Amino acid sequence: MRRIENRYVLSVIYALLTAYALFSVIPFFWTTIQSFKTPRQANSRVPLFIFEPTTDNYTDLWLKTIPDDPLLVVAVLVAIFGLLAFVGMQARRFPFPRGYVYLGILAVGFAVLWSIPGYIRTQTFYDYFLNTIIVTFGTICTSISIGCLAGYALARYSGIAGVIILVTALGFRSLPGMAYILPYWWFGQRSGLYDTHILLIITLVAINQPFTIWMLRSFFMNIPKEIEESAMVDGANRLTAFLSVIIPIMWPGIISTALFTLLLAYSDFLLVRILTQSNWTLTVAISKYAAGEDPGHITLAAAAAVSAAVPIIIVVFIFQSQLVKGLTSGAVKG
Repeated sequence: MRRIENRYVLSVIYALLTAYALFSVIPFFWTTIQSFKTPRQANSRVPLFIFEPTTDNYTDLWLKTIPDDPLLVVAVLVAIFGLLAFVGMQARRFPFPRGYVYLGILAVGFAVLWSIPGYIRTQTFYDYFLNTIIVTFGTICTSISIGCLAGYALARYSGIAGVIILVTALGFRSLPGMAYILPYWWFGQRSGLYDTHILLIITLVAINQPFTIWMLRSFFMNIPKEIEESAMVDGANRLTAFLSVIIPIMWPGIISTALFTLLLAYSDFLLVRILTQSNWTLTVAISKYAAGEDPGHITLAAAAAVSAAVPIIIVVFIFQSQLVKGLTSGAVKG
């Protein structure tokens, strides 16, 4: 592909990209502004851009009672998660496999989040946040584990059965979400798993697994067979070669696929709303505030939307280098 040299064409392209970026960012920017307003300011006839910001919306959303020293609590939490983020960005420098480092970070982070209600009286929204974390990471771990094995097998198998499996998986992935709801709702009612994290994880894995397999297969296709064959010549079996040789090479692709799976599971609304009665995730919880008739719910809904978006922004920011490397080295070539 030839590089565009005409500066006028480049100016038009940059202008269009800038306009599209603004079109995408402005709604979130406005929602963030609304989250720091009082209900009266948010419902003003004339939009207010200059006002005295307040954090009451976030306090009412997350906490039942404010701690005696809120700044200390915030500082401790920021320090803990900042340290975990730094460890995650420096994972390659440790004398351990990066997978173990990431699992350790997730375990420590979840333990901290799980223990917070024992020290601070939190609102129901915090329970929805924990539900989201459990469902999302349960979906990611299950999908990536199955997808790596299936994608590797389909990348190395050249028979007609592999093509049939891939086409069938793509066909199931193209079905609308409503096609899955009634069977899984019936399964949840019969098995007693209705309104549980397990049912949500099973459903989201089943729906997103074809995408995971296709994406990981494209990454495995770009890894030469000679790499694991060399390890097998040295005495390793296929599973050992897969875990010790192929997976370390595949980390950018695995992280890219995990991020897309995270976005799909994190933002799902319809399945979570129908398959749960109280164990909602953040996307469903936001509708609880957005659909209210009380004008004060506008600012709470804005605070909830911003609170739900911030974790995704942080995760993508931490793993952006692996995401770009993975997409440019595998998925776009597949």
